[in-house]
Amino acid sequence: MKSRRPLADVPLRFRSSAKKSTGPSVRFRLPLLLYTYIANELLAPFFASFLILYSVFFLIRLIPLLDVVLALRIGTGDFVRLFSYIFPHMLLYVIPMASMAGVIIGFTRLTNDREILALKACGVSLRQMLPPVLLIAAAIACLTGFFSVRLIPAGSLGVKQLMFQLAKEKIDKGLKEKEFTEALGDIVVYVDDIDAQQNWHGVYVSDMRGRTQPLITVAKSGRMAAEMERMQVNITLEDGSLHNADGPDNQVIRFKRYQLRISLRPPTKVGGEDVTALGRGTMSQQQLLDTAKKQGLDTRPGRMLLSEYHHRLVLPVGCFILSLLGMPLGLQARAGKRAIGLPLGLAFFILYYVAFTTGRVLSESGALPMVLGMWLPNLLFLVLTTFIFRRTDQERPLIPERLQDLVIVGCNRFLRPIYDRILTWTGRLLTRYGLRQPLSAPQQERRLPVHADGTTGIFHLSNCQQYHCPRCRIKFKDAAVAAAAGFSPCAFCRETLTQPDRRATSPK
Repeated sequence: MKSRRPLADVPLRFRSSAKKSTGPSVRFRLPLLLYTYIANELLAPFFASFLILYSVFFLIRLIPLLDVVLALRIGTGDFVRLFSYIFPHMLLYVIPMASMAGVIIGFTRLTNDREILALKACGVSLRQMLPPVLLIAAAIACLTGFFSVRLIPAGSLGVKQLMFQLAKEKIDKGLKEKEFTEALGDIVVYVDDIDAQQNWHGVYVSDMRGRTQPLITVAKSGRMAAEMERMQVNITLEDGSLHNADGPDNQVIRFKRYQLRISLRPPTKVGGEDVTALGRGTMSQQQLLDTAKKQGLDTRPGRMLLSEYHHRLVLPVGCFILSLLGMPLGLQARAGKRAIGLPLGLAFFILYYVAFTTGRVLSESGALPMVLGMWLPNLLFLVLTTFIFRRTDQERPLIPERLQDLVIVGCNRFLRPIYDRILTWTGRLLTRYGLRQPLSAPQQERRLPVHADGTTGIFHLSNCQQYHCPRCRIKFKDAAVAAAAGFSPCAFCRETLTQPDRRATSPK
């Protein structure tokens, strides 16, 4: 009698329902349990990495922000509002890094605990594990795109308006009756009386903007108004005179109405950026395109606006690609060995932003077409991610063996002699100053690192001609460790090791 095949032995993608199938076809069923398990393993380190990275970025952003907080005397409520406006801009860099780190950490744990090996033994390939990673990466990329396209411009505009409002409030609080105020920077204002409608009576203004001698303005009345769109303060004076003492002659001008337009001068910079100046960071996507067309697509201002437009779209796609790249990097871990996924991920992350910055600079300067320069890093990393994933799926090393041999030969030919000379000079200096006893030639060879061939079981000393052979990929600390591991020296190295120590055998 033919036995039934257990359900556990059937690959997950070919499992049918509990009810026995009556036809030759098998109903397709998604392995939701596998997907939810992998998603849970990825989301936990993602949120942990997000909190850690965001805390670091928060502290970095808080240091230049303290000057503004102290200068404008910002309260707790306004500080929360200010930081909520800056919050989306930090997430544009925190989320991609946390997403990549979460995928790497998740798959590193699965690999170290041999769960990936168990899944492969059950017939689950890496491609079947890919859908939850794709779904999480796409969701995080969409979230990054929403922050980049919508919240960051709105937050930048909110920061500028809030800082302008706080600076204006400082000016209003600084203007007191019968007191000179310097809240307007190079302009000193004295008001004799302020009524309930905030109208001034008996106004004295000293203007030192770009002058060696002050421009004195005296008026019977006046008032101050703010223009939020232009980020400036307007002071309107009535029934007064203007006294100009700059030059050999004094000049007096009487006026019925005189208006001063003042750009804010209080410390309104956060991280080196003047938040009272409207720029491309506060424009929407459509405004960037319209303004770029007005400026001219071939002009530098137009290219700057277009680069900002593509910048908001390139980074979310880059976040998606980097998240996928974290999967094969996390699978490079091995039980009992040091995990190299995170260092490799950090290196690729830095390399991506270097390539992105380079492409943006070349695009803004006109050296490369805008679309090519801005999207080329994503294209290159997409090809790199596909290549690394394919080699990992085939259980092959990330770097081809021929390329490894070329790198090893190049390092041994050019870098190894320099390294050996540095060690030799360091040993001579230590010996000269009595910090180390001089060693004989056999002793030096025994203590130097040795290279071994894993196929033949033979190791070579540093003075052997076979020391830098491409097949000698195993390295030991010294000859004693190599011998304890079961390797034997070649004929030439055996003679070197068997040479007697002349210092030990020489008569005293």
